[in-house]
Amino acid sequence: MVEVYIDGASAGNPGLSGAGVFIKGEGYVLRKSVPLGTLSNHQAEFAALLEALKLCAEHEFKILSIRTDSQIVADALEKEYVKRSSFETYLTEALKLIDIHFDHCFTKWIPSKQNKEADVLARQAIQMNK
Repeated sequence: MVEVYIDGASAGNPGLSGAGVFIKGEGYVLRKSVPLGTLSNHQAEFAALLEALKLCAEHEFKILSIRTDSQIVADALEKEYVKRSSFETYLTEALKLIDIHFDHCFTKWIPSKQNKEADVLARQAIQMNK
């Protein structure tokens, strides 16, 4: 099992945004910063989830423990439901990726202080937009 830490960040809401992905386990430590253009904070969190799932699929990881400090992302994955229609596309794509590529995918909400690595990567990604 790999631990997958994700974070989305925006400079403004909406504003220039970035995704940070930090993966550790099974002999791996992977870090990725992805500039996302202009998104809301919540959209950036969902985009970070998608980037993480794609990266894990590329590396053929099969069991994931996703850690996020975004309650909305954690709840959406657990309930397979979002209230706002603007997040439906993100959730649908995430669930599809999970179904196709992974044997097990657990999601856990964590406090921001436990998500520092992904936060730093997301903030670096914001700067990559410029």
